[in-house]
Amino acid sequence: MGNLRSVEKAIQAVGGQCEIRDSIGSCEKLIIPGVGAFGAAMERLEPLKQEIQAFAASGAPLLGICLGQQLLFESSQEMGEFTGLEIIGGTVKYFERKPGLKIPHIGWSALSYQRDGALAEGGCNGEQVYFVHSLHTQCADPADVLATAEYGDQTFAAAVCRGNVWGAQFHPEKSSSIGLRMLRKFVEC
Repeated sequence: MGNLRSVEKAIQAVGGQCEIRDSIGSCEKLIIPGVGAFGAAMERLEPLKQEIQAFAASGAPLLGICLGQQLLFESSQEMGEFTGLEIIGGTVKYFERKPGLKIPHIGWSALSYQRDGALAEGGCNGEQVYFVHSLHTQCADPADVLATAEYGDQTFAAAVCRGNVWGAQFHPEKSSSIGLRMLRKFVEC
């Protein structure tokens, strides 16, 4: 839905090759970036939904970024109720509105790694990454949470991982050397 060119440039910056496509075909790895609304994105992805699910089930590396992470989940409440790609169990919900808390969450926040994983390799708790979002994912299985972050007094899944499927609620392509390290790990896996 958006952010395609900046993700492409970041992948190239870490030594990877990529192309923006409307189909999966013979891809070795897949990135679902995104800026936009869940429902509109799923409308565009619906013709590819089974192909994306099969790609994930094949064991090939798949990364969802921001809206792309949210699309990996079963459903979203963004502007209605929508079904996602159903690759990771859980839902996408709005941040709870509280006095003094600006939504969307825009800016740098610290990661707290919950477990090891390819994207976490070389990382440390407290490193800052860049977010732009009004909604966050809630994993049905807490083991799918790779890293958390906080906004106000709310803790949310900043990164998820289930086997070969990873998600980053933040924008690694805009998160300086930390984000580029994560993208390099994805390229190298």
